[in-house]
Amino acid sequence: MATQIAAPPKARLIEVFSAIQGEGMNVGTRQIFIRFALCDLRCHFCDSAHTWSVPEVCQIEKTPGWRDFETHPNPVMLTDLLSWVERQNQPGLHDSISLTGGEPLLSAPFLVQFLPEVRSLTDLPIYLETGGHRPEQLSQLLPYLDSIGMDIKLPSVSGENRWQAHQEFLQLCGNSQLEVFVKIIISSQTNPAELEQAGELVASVNPAIPIFLQPVTALPGEVLVVVPAPDRVLEWQALMKRFVKQVRVIPQTHKMMNQL
Repeated sequence: MATQIAAPPKARLIEVFSAIQGEGMNVGTRQIFIRFALCDLRCHFCDSAHTWSVPEVCQIEKTPGWRDFETHPNPVMLTDLLSWVERQNQPGLHDSISLTGGEPLLSAPFLVQFLPEVRSLTDLPIYLETGGHRPEQLSQLLPYLDSIGMDIKLPSVSGENRWQAHQEFLQLCGNSQLEVFVKIIISSQTNPAELEQAGELVASVNPAIPIFLQPVTALPGEVLVVVPAPDRVLEWQALMKRFVKQVRVIPQTHKMMNQL
């Protein structure tokens, strides 16, 4: 019987581009963003709903930061993505590579093969932005990552309820030697009891893990997004600091800078 040769790995992408990180621990740093298609969450506040499905083509920036995109058909070959990242990787410009989406962990089989090669090619740290609800896929990628920014989805804000998956996911992060932080989107709809539950969850893994409270930020024309009142944000930060030492409040700065 003839040996079956495995098909070359391919990725379903939205875009590849260079920009300033607007959230979490890496806010303000320059990153190469690889935005993967598909997400299995439907958060009410999502600013990337266009990533929920796979487009026929993806947008690939030719010159870092210029927004001079060219289009390529989906899915893309691993070798092609490596060449696009290499083109972006001008000496000394970027601090890391961001895997974002969508939900990048839905592309775990591809990433297992891609990440060792892109690290060898660029020597840049690999940062995973994730909904924090797919521990099984995370376990496959831990050897190839440097830092993880995981969301805790508050049901009152996102409409999602993923507490058990968040617990398992964060425990995996806590057991690793990686830099990890937790991001929590807050709005006028935030239920403080859910914030307390999130604080307890993080503290049970490691109270040294930083929490970033991120007030939802409305884009021009958005009317359904209601930003929380300043006194509430101060109150919620104080609540969270009962559980963990470091609680920072940072708005969605990428929206303010038009770095979407």
